[in-house]
Amino acid sequence: MKIFDISRTLANEIAPWPGDTQFHFELKWKMTEGATVNVGAINMGVHNGTHADATFHFEPSGETIETMPLATYIGDAVVIDLTELFRKRGVACEATREIDVADLAASSVLLGRAPRLLLKTGVWKDSNVFPDWIPVIAHDVPEWLAQRKVKLLGLDLPSVDAIDAKKLINHHALAAAGVAMVESLDLSEVEAGVYHFSALPLKIAGGDAAPVRAILWRD
Repeated sequence: MKIFDISRTLANEIAPWPGDTQFHFELKWKMTEGATVNVGAINMGVHNGTHADATFHFEPSGETIETMPLATYIGDAVVIDLTELFRKRGVACEATREIDVADLAASSVLLGRAPRLLLKTGVWKDSNVFPDWIPVIAHDVPEWLAQRKVKLLGLDLPSVDAIDAKKLINHHALAAAGVAMVESLDLSEVEAGVYHFSALPLKIAGGDAAPVRAILWRD
């Protein structure tokens, strides 16, 4: 069995969402300085690195992360490779290119047995540099996912909405469609296809999101 680690490494250099809390890890006790053990401490925003959003993130009365159903975050998933769509980022028309239903249609049958969809765009290559632009899903994608009973949408991007979005339209639409969200995956070493998937969020009381250790594997 091969396991694919699709989590971004949490390191002091990882780029946070602009204005959010930077991830920071340090050893508070050090064996090299005479301590019996090494003991580390972290300070971070819950949206650093690969994470799951709770509906409380964008809805005041939404579910907090410790109440989100765990069954959503473990099970079979379909990876779709969209990297060719966004390879020519310098072309003006690509800057407004959305991920639409036509891009996902080929996966429709597979989603019937693997109701989690992971989108590989290849846009965010360097975790230490926050992207200046990301593609977003078209307005009719959440309903298309709901019709296919998709439970979760994961992306190799820091958000399902545009970086400069003032209203999180896609977050709301996906939640209304019953689709959970995992953002900032690293799918760079993964090919398209069906996999077993796990990305369990940390149990943070009252959390609007939580880091996950996301993995894929095949029998």
